[in-house]
Amino acid sequence: MTVEEFEEFYAQAVARLTGQLYVMTGDLQEAQDVVQEAFVKAWVRRGRLERDGQPEAWIRTVAWRLAVSRWRFRRRSADAWGRGSGGAEHVAPPDPDHVVLVDALRELPAQQRRTLTLHYLCDLTVEQIAGETGLSTSTIKTHLVRGRAGLAHRLRDPRIEEAPDV
Repeated sequence: MTVEEFEEFYAQAVARLTGQLYVMTGDLQEAQDVVQEAFVKAWVRRGRLERDGQPEAWIRTVAWRLAVSRWRFRRRSADAWGRGSGGAEHVAPPDPDHVVLVDALRELPAQQRRTLTLHYLCDLTVEQIAGETGLSTSTIKTHLVRGRAGLAHRLRDPRIEEAPDV
């Protein structure tokens, strides 16, 4: 991949990948950071990306792994500070302006959220998701079914009463 091809690829994919990672992580700033870092890593191996045939999937996977690593680091740091200070500080609730869907996605287990994102936002097939995540196709299907059911439950409008069975 030439420099010009990489720049064109970046321009076409960065917003899409950032949106996908935002849905997966629930944090826009984190999504922007890990996508940028993944693109930096891709720049170094841009010659091999084209031969691999799926540069966007490679960057999405690297960005996801970076997000997980960062989360683990923050978790360990918070645990260490908590042990030293006698307790963790109160964390502010999510911004109420966030989209209801993002809030509902945040409540799902991480694997369900990631699987739903890859399937519906990235338009990947079950087989492609299995290849990208290393999970079996039956596990992917299970995550999709459970994730959809979880979203349906969380997105239900409590103001609308269901019609009683007659």
